[in-house]
Amino acid sequence: MNRFTTPFKSPSYLQSSLGIFMFFCSWGIWWSFFQRWLNTIGLDGAEVGQIYSINSLATLIIMFAYGTIQDQLGIKRRLVVIVSAIAALVGPFVQFIYAPMILAGGSTRFIGALIGSVVLSAGFMAGCSLFEAFTERYSRKFGFEYGQSRAWGSFGYAIVALIAGHIFNVNPLLNFWIGSIFGVGMLCVYLFWVPAEQRELIKQEADPNAAPTNPSFKEMIHVLKMPTLWVLIVFMLLTNTFYTVFDQQMFPTYYASLFPTVEIGNATYGTLNGIQVFLESAMMGVVPIIMRKIGVRNALLLGAFVMFARIGLCGVFHDPVGVSIVKLFHSIEVPLFCLPAFRYFTLHFDTKLSATLYMVGFQIASQVGQVIFSTPLGALHDKLGDRPTFFTISAIVLVALIYGLFVIKKDNESVEGDPFYTDKQLRERQAQGITD
Repeated sequence: MNRFTTPFKSPSYLQSSLGIFMFFCSWGIWWSFFQRWLNTIGLDGAEVGQIYSINSLATLIIMFAYGTIQDQLGIKRRLVVIVSAIAALVGPFVQFIYAPMILAGGSTRFIGALIGSVVLSAGFMAGCSLFEAFTERYSRKFGFEYGQSRAWGSFGYAIVALIAGHIFNVNPLLNFWIGSIFGVGMLCVYLFWVPAEQRELIKQEADPNAAPTNPSFKEMIHVLKMPTLWVLIVFMLLTNTFYTVFDQQMFPTYYASLFPTVEIGNATYGTLNGIQVFLESAMMGVVPIIMRKIGVRNALLLGAFVMFARIGLCGVFHDPVGVSIVKLFHSIEVPLFCLPAFRYFTLHFDTKLSATLYMVGFQIASQVGQVIFSTPLGALHDKLGDRPTFFTISAIVLVALIYGLFVIKKDNESVEGDPFYTDKQLRERQAQGITD
């Protein structure tokens, strides 16, 4: 197969794309209105922030476990199948367990929030990173462009976002049940569709005489000793964190408030979110070209600038049309964080650790930020309102952007001091007689 030019001839591309499409349909149908649902059952901004903080804490723990387990499994699907099964159960879980416990209040609500954080994180918030890392690994193993496959995930999210607001107006719990239906579809894809090339590679890796392709536990722990990784962790903590804190925890209610009725606001937000994610899907194919033109480092910094401008402008404009236009900047921002982050790890570190590195350096960093910022920013929002809170978040992102300009490594910069090197750097070191 001609790499990156004929993806539809690759059965692994088709299988991976359908799987990640189903995942984002299962998640997006309820996640895009999760904050609105919490508001409709009586939680204020600070209480919503607490739910998000608890969810984020569970997510970062589960995410690290997912990364280390999947790196050990390689291309095997055992963990992916388990997560798909959890996603398939989201509807009955929310209706019969999670919602009643949250509505009960008091200690029952707290216990319900803890249980919900484990289930929702295992199936979706941490599951998202797992499916992205899994798909990226398949793209390297079977010769297709990750961005083209990941775009189907955004496409799936966009489709369900178009109808999510209308369904929410009928009955918010229906969103979770439809999520279960897509979860069943996802489970079938990963359980039963195994292309021949994948079976062959799994068989080769199972050969006891084959060279090891999975990292050792010592190598995984060594990830936390990488100075270059910690530089990126701080950057992500102060930027990508706000995808959830701003876009999920605050923006939906703010946007709905701009319309004559909440119902109109919900339906319009769902439509706008769908359009935004359709554009995001298209940008997944464009951003790899941008990365080749301006470099991986500059693409990450551009993503931070777009986030700074987008959140700040949401505080400047207060009419539906202006805010809607600004919201569409999100379609550029998400690919500029997601795709360069993966490329940064494969550029500077050992690709055997791609899942762990992505979980720790990109997703877990963001979850830690959500634990730190969700509750205080929710309380600030309750006290000061929308615009001062948006300006505060935008200022934090600006600080991160300035920080990134000085510390994020250039694409051709050596990673001396870290335990792993790119293939090119390894060849250069070997030519110099350096063998460590």
